[in-house]
Amino acid sequence: MLTTIITTCIYTISSIYMLLNFKRDIHAFQQNSYRVSRYYRWLKNNMVTAWRLYDVAMLFLLLSTLLLPLLSGIIIAISAIVKCVMILRAKYKKPLVMTKRVWRLYTCVGVISLGILLPFCLLPTPDLIISPSPIPDFVNMRYALSILLLITIFSWALLIAAAWIMTPVEKHIAGKYRKDAQRILATMPDLKIIGITGSFGKTSTKHYLHRILSEKYDVLMTPGSFNTPMGVIRTIREHLKPYNEIFICEMGAKQKGDVKEICELVRPEMGIITAVGPMHLETFKSIDNVQSTKFELADALPQDGLIVVNNDFEYCANRAVDNVETIRYAVVNTDNVDYRTSEIKYTPAGTEFTITGPSGIRLTLNTKLIGECNISNLMAAAITALRLGVEPERIKYAVSQIEQVEHRLNVKRTAGGVTIIDDAFNSNPEGSRMAVEALSRFTGGRRIIVTPGMIELGDKQYELNKALGKHIASGVDIAVVVGQYNRQAILDGINSAGKLPDNSVVPVDSFNEAQKFLATFLQSGDTVLYENDLPDTFK
Repeated sequence: MLTTIITTCIYTISSIYMLLNFKRDIHAFQQNSYRVSRYYRWLKNNMVTAWRLYDVAMLFLLLSTLLLPLLSGIIIAISAIVKCVMILRAKYKKPLVMTKRVWRLYTCVGVISLGILLPFCLLPTPDLIISPSPIPDFVNMRYALSILLLITIFSWALLIAAAWIMTPVEKHIAGKYRKDAQRILATMPDLKIIGITGSFGKTSTKHYLHRILSEKYDVLMTPGSFNTPMGVIRTIREHLKPYNEIFICEMGAKQKGDVKEICELVRPEMGIITAVGPMHLETFKSIDNVQSTKFELADALPQDGLIVVNNDFEYCANRAVDNVETIRYAVVNTDNVDYRTSEIKYTPAGTEFTITGPSGIRLTLNTKLIGECNISNLMAAAITALRLGVEPERIKYAVSQIEQVEHRLNVKRTAGGVTIIDDAFNSNPEGSRMAVEALSRFTGGRRIIVTPGMIELGDKQYELNKALGKHIASGVDIAVVVGQYNRQAILDGINSAGKLPDNSVVPVDSFNEAQKFLATFLQSGDTVLYENDLPDTFK
């Protein structure tokens, strides 16, 4: 009786772990836009991990003759409990969104797993290469648990199989939702649609533009990071109301054609391109492909439309736009632009700057935000608002009220007198440079950066993280380098600059270890910048 109870508990715990382990795989699949090709590219660099190797070790323990099957099963169950707790307690920059599609995928992969498991749990099994279990032979523990562990180890393969099986279903559902979204848009011919894309800065610009335009119009924007075709469709179907006057649509992209696909759905009349930089090079392959994809927004605009382009980036400035009116702006590279900034002043309360433009336009703004990137994003929003007839005084008021977007150069001050700059959502070279520049302006105490570096940079991974190390060496006092993935590149960059002593560089293996270090190290007046992907979804 006791053996039966223990055996039941082992199977139950192990099965729960198997299902929760699928949650990790589905999370990565969702972050790769549910595209098998993208997921597989990511998987090639993340196949062999300590997480999976531990399950392999458990499998060898089970198949060995060192322990009785029941004792091996108990050890496996204990380890499964630990890993279940780790899965449930894990915090991610982009948590898994339990959409209906995720539940369908989860159900499919669960059915496949059950179909594999049941024959080995319920039917008599031959001895084969393993000795029989001391419990009744209709439940051969070694055999059944081995299959369960194999399913867990190769969960990625079952997920890909489930994705292929569900492809016709998902295409049918997506097509139905897309037609419904197009129907809704067709009933609102006066709705003005503004597209925003760029390698970085698009989410912040979206929020800033929404706040400014709301002074005069009823405005809807895509929430959070709903910047994929299905995210936009969901926003239209669930949030767009007949009384909305403007729809701000963020357009994300990881490969050519992504922005074009969203444009074909919403047909924007105006657009903002915030930046073109080396983002997602693992999928784009080249900066030229990034450029052509971002400018799919400009290409899709009607003849009487307007595109607002940030000329601070080379691959924005050198891309001609002939099909639609173009307004170019810049904070740094102000040659041949229509709008520029001047009189930038950083204060403890934020930033003051002046936008100058054609016909003597001069707009002085005060904001709680810091950093060159935020000035640039506010410029794009203000320029667009001016074109849409929002009065300068309303723009000034709205900008003064804008709160920092979470994880994007978000400044907080602790009760202990420490300033925290949270730029954890950032993961691009130019944004990182700007964040380090912002940190360098805090001179009241020690300037500390905590970073694991940047990801998804393809064959420029080492080069760009080394450049980040050089920026760090010139702008901070203490560098806490998290993890192994980019450590050597960042350290090489810091050392090549020769400006930080060895005791000012602190390598740690995890974010938790970094937090423990800071807990005993920080003093009143210090400023800490959390830069890039903390916590990160995949590394």
